[in-house]
Amino acid sequence: MSIPLVVPDASVILKWVLPPDDEPQAGRALMLKNAVLDEDIQALVPALWLYEVGNTITRRFPDYAAEWLAALIKFELEEPPPSRQWLSMVLELTNNYGVTFYDAAYHALAIVHDGFFVTADIRYADRASDAGNIVLLCDWTPV
Repeated sequence: MSIPLVVPDASVILKWVLPPDDEPQAGRALMLKNAVLDEDIQALVPALWLYEVGNTITRRFPDYAAEWLAALIKFELEEPPPSRQWLSMVLELTNNYGVTFYDAAYHALAIVHDGFFVTADIRYADRASDAGNIVLLCDWTPV
C-alpha cells in the first residue's frame, strides 16, 4: 500500500520554522511536517518553494534567515522535474480560476501526482476548490 501524498505550499512550509505564536494553525503544520519526517506521508513540492519561502523569511526575519532556510533544506523535500502534464495543469488552473502561476504550481503537482495540495491560503482554496485535490491546512488531519 502506498503512503498518502501531499503538496504543502509556502504558507504551510513557513509555519514549520516561523514562531508559532505568530502563525495560525502552526500546530497542524507541525503535525504535517512530522508526518513527512516520519514517512507516514510523502511530500512533493515544486522547485520554486525555496524561493517563495526564502523571500518571506528574509524580509520578515533577516536575522534568522540563514538558520531557518538551512533547516528547511535539510528536510530534502522531493522536487519532481517539471513535466508537460504538470505545465498543462498549471496553465489550466491559472486560466480557469484566475490564480497565480506560483500557487497553481503546487496545486497542479498534487493533481498530476494524485495527492492533496495542502494550503493555509483560504483565498486560493475558495477560488480553485472546484479543481479538486485541495485541502485547507485547518481541515487537514493526520493519517
